[in-house]
Amino acid sequence: MDLSSSFIQVSNPSTYNNYSFSSSVSQFPTQIRLKIPKFSFPNSRNFHVLAVAVDPQQELPKNSPQRLLKELSERKRATSPKKKVPPKRFILRPPLDDKRLAQRFLNSPQLSLKSFPLLSSCLPSSRLNNADKAWIEEYMLEAKQALGYPLEPSDRFGDDNPAKQFDTLLYMAFQHPSCERTNARHVRSAHSRLWFLGQYVLELGLAEFFLQRYPREAPGPMRERVFGLIGKRNLPRWIKAASLQNLVFPFDDMDKLQRKDREPPVKSVFWALFGAIYLCFGMPEVYRVLFEVFGMDPEAEDCQPKLRRQLEDVDYVSVEFEGKKLSWQDVADTRQAL
Repeated sequence: MDLSSSFIQVSNPSTYNNYSFSSSVSQFPTQIRLKIPKFSFPNSRNFHVLAVAVDPQQELPKNSPQRLLKELSERKRATSPKKKVPPKRFILRPPLDDKRLAQRFLNSPQLSLKSFPLLSSCLPSSRLNNADKAWIEEYMLEAKQALGYPLEPSDRFGDDNPAKQFDTLLYMAFQHPSCERTNARHVRSAHSRLWFLGQYVLELGLAEFFLQRYPREAPGPMRERVFGLIGKRNLPRWIKAASLQNLVFPFDDMDKLQRKDREPPVKSVFWALFGAIYLCFGMPEVYRVLFEVFGMDPEAEDCQPKLRRQLEDVDYVSVEFEGKKLSWQDVADTRQAL
C-alpha cells in the first residue's frame, strides 16, 4: 500500500506559516522517506513526503533493502549449502541377510571353479544375464570361426577341463571399455583382469620365442622385434587380418575412426583375447593364434631392429642353430614338453 502526502507552506506576512496535510492510517507498518529534490530555484518552499506501507505477505519493492538482503541470503544458501548430499553409489545400503549373502556366493562362477584358481579369478563375479547371453547368441559363432575353434558350445567339456569356460572368457574379452556392456560391474571387472593377464602373456610368449630364435642377440634388438609385432599402432592391422573388426566395432567402420578412438579398444580386446586363450589352452595355442590366425611374420621388414655396430659374437655351444632358425612350432613343442 503506497501513500503520498504533500506539505505546502503558505507564506503570508500577516499570519504564521500554515501547512496543509492530508493522510490516511494503514494497519501495516509505515516507512517514511523524505525526498528533498534539488530545485533550480533555492527559494522554493514546496517539498514532498512519501509514505509507504509494506504488507509482509506481499512482495517487497525492488529497491527495498529488506528484499536485497533476503535475495542475498537465498543466493548464499543456494551456492553454498550447509550439507552436501552424497552420491547414490556412496549411500550405505542395509547389509544382506545370511541367506541371501550365501546364495550370492554360491551363484558366483568364481567360487564354482576350485581346481583352476587363476582361471576362476578372471571369471565374472556373478552369472551372465540376458543381455550377456544375447551377445553370445549373436556374435559367438563368428568369433570362434575367425579364431579357428569348433562352433560347439564349450559346455561340452568336462569340469576338469579349463576349456569349459572358454565361451564365457571369449565373451568377456570383446567387452572393451568403450562398448555398451562395460557399465555392468561383472563385465567390466572380468574384462580388465583378462587384458591385464593377456598383456604379460604376450610379452612372455614373444620373449621366449625371440630368445630361442636368436640366442646371441642383445635384448635391445629383440625388444624392437616385439614392439614391431604387438605395438599399439600395429594391433588394428592384426584385428582386421583375422576379420574381428566387426566384433570390436559393431556399429562403426574401423578404418574411418581416428587413432584415439580406434587403438585403445583394439588394444584392450587384443590383450584380453590372449588372456582368455592362455587360461583355457595354454601357451602353445597362443603361438598358433599369433602366427596362424593373425598372420604375424617375425621376418617382416617393419619388425626388424635397427642396424647396430657390434663385435662379432661367436657362440660355439649353439653351433646347431647356425643355419636354422626356430619356428613357432618348435618353440610351442618345447613349451609343451616342459
